[in-house]
Amino acid sequence: MNDILNQNNQIISVGELNRSAKYLLEKSYSNIKVEGEISNLSIPSSGHMYFTLKDSDAAIRCAMFKNANMRLNFSPKNGDKCIVTGNVSLYAPRGDFQLIASSMEPSGTGNLMLKFEQLKNKLAEEGLFDETKKLEIPNIPKHVAIITSGSTAAWQDVLTSIKRRAPSMKISLSEAIVQGDVASTTIIDALDRIHKYNDVSKKSLVDLILIVRGGGSIEDLWCFNDEFLAREISKTQIPIISGVGHEIDFTICDFVSDLRAPTPTAAAEIASNGYYNLNEKLQTFKNDLHDNISSLITNKKYIVNTKKAELKNPLTNLKEKIQKIDNIDLRLLQAQKNFLKEKALLLNNLSSFLHELNPKKNIKELHLMLLNIKSKIELHTLSKLKFSKSYLIKLESNIKALDPLSILERGYSIVETEDGKIVKNSREIKAGQKLSTRFATGSASVKVIDKS
Repeated sequence: MNDILNQNNQIISVGELNRSAKYLLEKSYSNIKVEGEISNLSIPSSGHMYFTLKDSDAAIRCAMFKNANMRLNFSPKNGDKCIVTGNVSLYAPRGDFQLIASSMEPSGTGNLMLKFEQLKNKLAEEGLFDETKKLEIPNIPKHVAIITSGSTAAWQDVLTSIKRRAPSMKISLSEAIVQGDVASTTIIDALDRIHKYNDVSKKSLVDLILIVRGGGSIEDLWCFNDEFLAREISKTQIPIISGVGHEIDFTICDFVSDLRAPTPTAAAEIASNGYYNLNEKLQTFKNDLHDNISSLITNKKYIVNTKKAELKNPLTNLKEKIQKIDNIDLRLLQAQKNFLKEKALLLNNLSSFLHELNPKKNIKELHLMLLNIKSKIELHTLSKLKFSKSYLIKLESNIKALDPLSILERGYSIVETEDGKIVKNSREIKAGQKLSTRFATGSASVKVIDKS
């Protein structure tokens, strides 16, 4: 090719000229980046992509073959401003000057992503992302500071989630702007306010920080890629959870923080997990305790009812049964007291443990509830005992009323033959027969003179 171009007055064909031009273009303009607006976009069935890249001054035809456009992470369309990387060439059959694209990215984001990767690599080399230097996130934080804008949906989502899952946890808002040129500075100021608060506070130190913001474009989230902000976060001795953007969004703030959450709500859930799990365990314990007490009462009621059914014996066994029931009632009451004493001891031990974790209000409420249950059980038991004794006394009175000896006291007598057989009617005796008559007090021997 060079020989042809260097020969003066050489007559060459159109094909030779185009091939020579193609050679020079491809040699001189390889792997270049061109920014412009897409127009005349065409994607035939072959899967190749043909379009024009233009700006206010000029335009160039472009081709992007299937093996290249399959690697795109977005769908280009007419009107999109893009940065196209490729080689300048010439389509010899028509003499068309064109750009053969090897890659494409939306204009604006490419430069930002380059800056992002450069800063990420720089800070990583300095050790700001070192996992061994990450602070441990407290399981049950006492005071959480939220760095965000109070007017955002992210703040409301975090606030709602924490209040629902951990109502006793203290929450503070350290106001900051979370978008724009000055946003990173306000976030740094918010961190500084938290540190100053901890310096003067003696009772309610902030022991966890959440930096949160809802989703947006890379430009919207760019303030969280600030180098000065990253260095301030790395120096903070309070654990930090970053909940910026959506799950697919990553910022420098995510990497330098002690823990990354995919969303602001997820950050709130992580912060409140300890409280939530503890409340679940307390509720389970409460339900188990209630079931155990109910089962015990049911069993004791069955025993009492069984003993009641046995109180159908003659008067000679009645007092013995009453005594047995009294003993059973005393043992039941003692067993209930012992059970409640054991549970009270267990509850005191748990209260001491929970006191260290500081959910005091819930523990006190549960203790009062248990005392109320205990009081109700004792009152119910005493009421049942009183009813049982009253029933036994009535039963004893009925048995006495049916005793034959009691009937004799009303003026009746029992007539017996000499062999002790009770005479029920006159047909069972005969004239001259000797009989014995039994009264309420004493008896008499009689002789039948006549019968009718």
